[in-house]
Amino acid sequence: MELFSLSLEQAKDLLEKGEVSSVELTDAVYSQIDRVDPHVKSYTTLCREQALQQAEKSDEERKEGRAGLLSGIPLSIKDVLCTQGVRTTCGSKMLENFIPPYDATVISRVKDEGAVIVGKVAMDEFAMGS
Repeated sequence: MELFSLSLEQAKDLLEKGEVSSVELTDAVYSQIDRVDPHVKSYTTLCREQALQQAEKSDEERKEGRAGLLSGIPLSIKDVLCTQGVRTTCGSKMLENFIPPYDATVISRVKDEGAVIVGKVAMDEFAMGS
């Protein structure tokens, strides 16, 4: 099975066993994004540098026995959730350059648990549906 297609539970199991690192998982996800996203355009913003730093930090914390529930797991975030320092458009041209100065509560919580934020994924404008 390809690393980019693992379930959260499978990825967590491999991380806990030391069979894969968060950096390896994150690299695998970005390799798949690089292959597929030019055709499907599902990401509005990628956080490659930040994500690799988060992955390295998660790997260190795991070695030190301080892994959180989501430690080292690469996640994509819907573009409606504010992420500090990362462009958040809510699928709207009106917000195409908005960079929030804070994290939404759910983002703070997944970060606190060690998740690796890969990027922001596209959505209907303001999550209103079609």
